[in-house]
This record gives sequence, C-alpha cells and structure tokens, in this order.
Amino acid sequence: MTTIARILLGAALAFAGISHLTWSRLEFRAQVPPWVPLGPDLVVVLSGIVEIALGLALVFLVRYRVPLGWLAAAFFVLVFPGNIAQLMYHRDAFGLNTDRARTIRLFFQPVLILWALWSTGAWRAYRSGALALLLLCSVSLSAQPQDALRLDPAHIEEALHQMVADGRAAGASVLVWQEGREAYFGAAGFADREAQRPMTRDAIAQIYSMTKPITGVAMMQLWEQGKFGLDDPLARYLPEFASMQVYAGKDPAGAPIYRSPARPIIIRDIMRHTAGFAYGPGSTPVHEAYVKADPLALDIDLAEMGRRLSKVPLLFDPGSQWSYSIAVDVQALLVEKLSGQPFAEYVRQHVLEPLGMHDTAWRQPDEKLPRLLALYRKTGGKLVRDPDSVTRRLNFQNNRLTGGGFGLSSTVDDYMRFARMLLGAGELEGTRILKPSTIRLMSVDQLDARVTQRLFLPSKGSVGFGLDFAVRVSQPQKPEESRGAVGEFFWDGAASTLFWVDPANQLAAVFFVQTMPFDGTLHRDIRAAIYGPNYLGPKGD
Repeated sequence: MTTIARILLGAALAFAGISHLTWSRLEFRAQVPPWVPLGPDLVVVLSGIVEIALGLALVFLVRYRVPLGWLAAAFFVLVFPGNIAQLMYHRDAFGLNTDRARTIRLFFQPVLILWALWSTGAWRAYRSGALALLLLCSVSLSAQPQDALRLDPAHIEEALHQMVADGRAAGASVLVWQEGREAYFGAAGFADREAQRPMTRDAIAQIYSMTKPITGVAMMQLWEQGKFGLDDPLARYLPEFASMQVYAGKDPAGAPIYRSPARPIIIRDIMRHTAGFAYGPGSTPVHEAYVKADPLALDIDLAEMGRRLSKVPLLFDPGSQWSYSIAVDVQALLVEKLSGQPFAEYVRQHVLEPLGMHDTAWRQPDEKLPRLLALYRKTGGKLVRDPDSVTRRLNFQNNRLTGGGFGLSSTVDDYMRFARMLLGAGELEGTRILKPSTIRLMSVDQLDARVTQRLFLPSKGSVGFGLDFAVRVSQPQKPEESRGAVGEFFWDGAASTLFWVDPANQLAAVFFVQTMPFDGTLHRDIRAAIYGPNYLGPKGD
C-alpha cells in the first residue's frame, strides 16, 4: 500500500470513527453542535449513511488483500448493524424504539466482531493493541447512557384519566417534546363537563402566572439591548418607587412602624421576587394597604398600577427574603417605559408573533370563545364550575390592564412553542428570541444562600429561583417530592397549569387543567408519570 493510500485510508477511518463516536452520543438526544447547519434528525440520518458507505468501501478493499483490511472489516461490522438500527429508528420503520436499537448495538455487534476477527485472521493483531482499542471505543461509545429518560405513554395516559376519575380535574391534557420531536400528547375528561365537551388539543386555557415567564423573556430582550442593568435601581426608570418604606412592626400602641429600606429595589429583585412587594390579602398592615390600593384592578392601566403600588409599603428589605408578588406586573410597566410601546403590543410583536403563538393573547377574539376551557373550583370536596362571567372576564371582555404576571390564555401547542424556544437556548425554527447566554442566566438560581425565608417556594421541590423561573438545584430529596432533573426550570399557574424545560433530558412539557385552588398533587402525578416515581436524574452540585 502506498503512503498516499495509507493516508487516505487512515483519514477515512478517522473521519468515520469520529463521526460514529460523536453522533452515537447524540443520536437519541436530538442535539447538535452549534456549528452544524442541519437539523438533528437529518444529521443523524446523513451520518449513518456516510458511515455505512465508508464501511462498504473499506470492506471491498479486503478482497484485494490491502493491508489493514481486517481493520476495515471489523470497523464495518461494528458500525453497520448499529447504523441500520439508527436509520430505522429515525425513520420510524419496523417499530424500532431506542431500547431495541441499543439492544442491536450491544448484543449483535460483539458477535459480528468475533466473526470478523476469525474470518480475516485479525485475531493475530491483538498483540498491537490497535484492534482492542477500536473495539473498546466503538462498543462503549455506541451504547446509549443507561439513565436516558424514556417515556411510557401508557403510564402518562393512566395518570391523566386518574386525575379526572378521582375528581381533581374535569379535564387534563399534556404535551411532551423530547429530543427534537413530539414525544407524547394525551387528553382525558372534558373541556366543559356540564356541556359534555371533550378536552381537545386546541382548547384555550387561562394560564394565569404562566404569563410571568413570557414577561421575563420580553424584559431580557430589552436587557440584551442595553436598556437597563439587572442591578440598576428600579427608581432610575420608574421614579415613583424612589421613596418606598418598609414595614417594621408595631409600636406599643399597636400603630404600624415604617422605615427606609436597607437598600433600594433593584431590577434583579423584581425578576426573582425579592423586592418586598405584597400580593393580595394577608396578616399585616402592608397587606391591608395593598388590598385598599387594588393595584391590579382590570379597569386601570399599568401606569396607574405603578402609582398605586408605589404607595404601599414593602414587607421586608429588598433582597432579604423570597416572597411571590406583584413584581412581574412591575416588569410589564418597565417594558412599556423602556420600549415606548404598550406592553401587550410589545409582547405580541417581539415574542408571540415571532414564535407563531397565534392562539395566545390577553384579549381573545370572540370567535374563539367556544374553545375556552371551563374553570372549576374545588368546593366541599367536589369540583364546581365557575360562572361564565368569572371564567370569561380576563380574556373575553375589554380590560385596560394587561398584567405581566397574569392574564394570558393559550393552547398547549402555543405554549409548547414558547417552551421549545427556551429548550433551544433562545431559538425556535431559525427564529432567535434571546441569546443562549441569556437563557442560561435566567435559568440559574439567583437566590443568595442567606435568603432563607422563601414563603411557599420549598413546596415546589429542591429548587431555587432564577429570573422569572423556578430552577431545580438538586435531586428530589423526599419520596413525595415532584420528580425532575437538576437544571430544569419551570413555572405554573393558579388554575394548576404547569410547564417545564429539562435540558438534561432534552425535554419540555406543558400540562393543562383548570382547577382552583392550585392543586400541587396534579403536578406531582404528571411528573411521576413522565419521569417514573423514583427518578432522581443528575446529581447537580
């Protein structure tokens, strides 16, 4: 064999080996390096074709007794069955799933390797160690990770039907996206139980606080443009918040005491719920002042919301506690101020329309009313349907207020497009909404370890809080805790809706029900159905 031929053969083997080594790690993950201009499925299919063609070409050289022919033969039998399985899996042929494709690799390949060694006399080459290295690399790297998450559709379907059967939901649906494709959709029960209208995929749900992450994305678009800094004082842009006071208890006569805060509210505070704002009724004079101010009245605009809220004292010093609050509605006011556009118009133009979320809005067209889910409230152990006037007031009447923390309605498919953008590091189908680094910043825990008072946040599991998302920071610690993977980020809504993004498993899920008050057992059960009841996932820190 000439030097040039050896170089070419070696280069071909190296290319095929690197290709096999690289894409075997990615083939069921639907994740490709950023420098690859092709979609993940196409990359896997093309890499399989290339490897098979190279293997055939190299084995053909054995016929002419080219030195290293045994290596070509071994390489061929190593990659050929695995890539046939790979191609069949990605073309949905013969019903192959991930487990069966892996079985072909792990059990059939060693048999074929032994045959190749015997038929070519290559066993003598073991003294050089080259073939042993090839076998070790190819077999070990072609195997899929043992902890890869695999969905069980039957378990998910059973969980949805059980939620309806035991009276926790009138209807439920879930959409799961994994590894670059839709992995599951299912629905059970009714969109309107009294009308016997079934739960359908195009049903429109009120998502309440699942509005908040969309507002957070709008905020971070402006941050990327240099419109503000996360540690800038809020009052630099909204001066009405310059003279806030903090509640400091009561004097001996029972009168409330107020003082200046230890530091001003910064923008990071309003994105991680550490500003100190109240959010409804409660046990302190601050809560009484909040209720009296009524800053989320639907007949006022965001500017008036800000003026009313700025007169309500803070519950604690900014940055010292985590407390769920009206802060995301303040974000909406800030978006208006910094963009020069009405908040709803900015979100529509820069987030919803670019993502193709055509069924998501604060004010829905009247012709979509028949698709609206009925809203149910647990009363006396039973689900009672809310009056139509209550159900329709946020989305099917003309309100002045477009809240940043509530008010949107959407479909599972629409919200999944938003979740897929987050899973795709800020991009969906070629449309970039945020930079990958911005998504990473939003999905990293922003809470200082000294923030030990966290209201209800611990009930969400082993989580911290990023910028408008809860963030899982460690494995589930208790059997009753919702399952999930470290690094996931998520949020939910008052009517028990939920979404999450799980980069470790290349998964996003959107879960819709319309049950009030909020029922966390529904989230526990849908997560257990998707992950398995004992799933722990990566360890994290």
